[in-house]
Amino acid sequence: MNEKEKDLSEARLRRKEAEKLLKVKQKNKQILAEDADARKLLHELQVHQIELEMQNEELREAWKTAETALKKFTMLYDFAPTGYFTLDSDGSILDLNFTGAELLGDKRFNLIGSTFKLFVSDLSRPIFNRFLEKIYETNAKEVCELMLGYDDNPLCYVYMDGVTTGDDRNCLLSAFDISKFRK
Repeated sequence: MNEKEKDLSEARLRRKEAEKLLKVKQKNKQILAEDADARKLLHELQVHQIELEMQNEELREAWKTAETALKKFTMLYDFAPTGYFTLDSDGSILDLNFTGAELLGDKRFNLIGSTFKLFVSDLSRPIFNRFLEKIYETNAKEVCELMLGYDDNPLCYVYMDGVTTGDDRNCLLSAFDISKFRK
């Protein structure tokens, strides 16, 4: 092998070695770039996880607040000294509180689905029918006084007011026993 061929083969070897080193460096740079991208992505995921944890804590607090308010208003509704009723447009009882059940002389769960008119005395039924009609005609608050009772068994006199609700068109009634005030 002459000097020139030796120089060429050494040059080729150096070149090949340089290309190998370049590939290693590029691979390292690529790995570093991929590591940087991965670290950036990991950082974003960790930040997002913390944000979700913070939102979760806020939701837990909102849930506790809502639960407390629900308990408070359930107690207020159920144990109010006034009878509360929700009637559909046919006069069926959809919901009522304990005082309402007491005014009608039965257990709450027995009364749901019953027709409210059955608990209005025969003498007061025309008053109640007109009262209910006016509530649905005018969409305004209406009031009346009537006698609750059934089967010729008077229960009590009540002062009643009612109004219809939004889209479901249910009637919200409140009834207060005024028997002690009537002579």
